[in-house]
Amino acid sequence: MTSESSAPLPSLSFSRRAVLGGALAMTAACGTRLGSVFTSADTHVGTYPTVRAVERLGAILSERTNGRLGVKVYPGGQLGNERDTLEITTFGGLDLNRVNLAPLNSIEPLTRVAALPFLFESTEHMRRSLDGEIGNEILASLEPHGLIGLCFYDSGSRSFYNTRGPITKPEDMRGLKLRVPGSDLYIAMVQSLGADAVPMPLDEVYQSLAQGVIDGAENNWPSFESGKHFEVARYYSLTGHLLAPEVLVMSKITWEGLSKDDQALVRDAARQSVPYMRELWDAQVEKSKAIVTSAGVAVNEVDTAPFADAMTGMWEEFLETSRQRDLVERILALKSGAR
Repeated sequence: MTSESSAPLPSLSFSRRAVLGGALAMTAACGTRLGSVFTSADTHVGTYPTVRAVERLGAILSERTNGRLGVKVYPGGQLGNERDTLEITTFGGLDLNRVNLAPLNSIEPLTRVAALPFLFESTEHMRRSLDGEIGNEILASLEPHGLIGLCFYDSGSRSFYNTRGPITKPEDMRGLKLRVPGSDLYIAMVQSLGADAVPMPLDEVYQSLAQGVIDGAENNWPSFESGKHFEVARYYSLTGHLLAPEVLVMSKITWEGLSKDDQALVRDAARQSVPYMRELWDAQVEKSKAIVTSAGVAVNEVDTAPFADAMTGMWEEFLETSRQRDLVERILALKSGAR
């Protein structure tokens, strides 16, 4: 949670790949022979809405197949960070994986579209855009890369937080060292505001904030709260610069080992997990807000126009193909004020 080129994911060290990937591949193989309890990874804690949504997907599959199919979720980064688990998923060591868009940006250009800053005007606009043909096109674009895109999950509105003081204008960010997911798009976004981007896995953020390795980061309310980042970064500034979703993918290797009927079951169960996830997500956002504000964190509103203006050039930089630009135009046409 990326180089923005179309290069393959960076390799894991041989020892880690051999141990982790080999062990998971054996688990997956055994599961297939015995019925198929799919293995799934998530970097978030076990109570996080995305984790619970994948568990719901597994419950739906189990109910519909009398226990023949199911899902075992490994939350909290037990199986590694998203870059590592995504690579493992592509060669079949993991069956399912809930990932941020950032690690997908380097392997599939269409995923950059939904990660553009200030693209979506609201959560409702984002959901309306990705629940239909636009979202399906982005999900389908992952198949040539060894992944089957099943559905999008909410990742909320992302804002900046730091240890130094409130951010009210882009100039306040100059010189700040801010963690970003490993994506050229995220790096360019932070740099356009005058800050120094520090690519880093999510599970390293708390310690890096506490030790002064970084000054801040950007994320949604639930991640800011559940990762305990609010304990050390006491300023949260509501820039709302991103509404990028997260993605649930299945290994193409696992997918092709399923019958057509089971593939249809998996797709339907994934889609059914989305409204459940959103219900949990909306409740979690309010809960996280309450926890953070009651802890005395300074939360400030922001005039987002100067931030959006500073990032204008990013759209041209990262929209390299006519297909990307077409998707953006279709998304903008779905805004509430569009005709």
